[in-house]
Amino acid sequence: MSTFRIGKRTSFDVPCTVEIEQTSETLHAHVILDGDIEIGPGDEVMVHDAPTHVDFGERLVVRRTATVVRAGLLDKIRARLEGYRELTELYEVSFSDGRVS
Repeated sequence: MSTFRIGKRTSFDVPCTVEIEQTSETLHAHVILDGDIEIGPGDEVMVHDAPTHVDFGERLVVRRTATVVRAGLLDKIRARLEGYRELTELYEVSFSDGRVS
């Protein structure tokens, strides 16, 4: 599979594990893809029939199927440029006390 596709996007299905937990210690949702699959800038992962809710104090672990859509070259470039743009917005935040010296 070539990594230098201009606009062509390829996709494939892969089994995965979805873990959702909502307790007083943590609130998280993780998707772990089976195999050694690397997700890069611009790639998309869509989990089919993923749970969307877990009650407080509970942890849910389920097996599902995910579709991985590989980004083309233009998608990768766009994703990296958007990432840099959003990072530079963080630089604009000031932590001064507001007084001019």
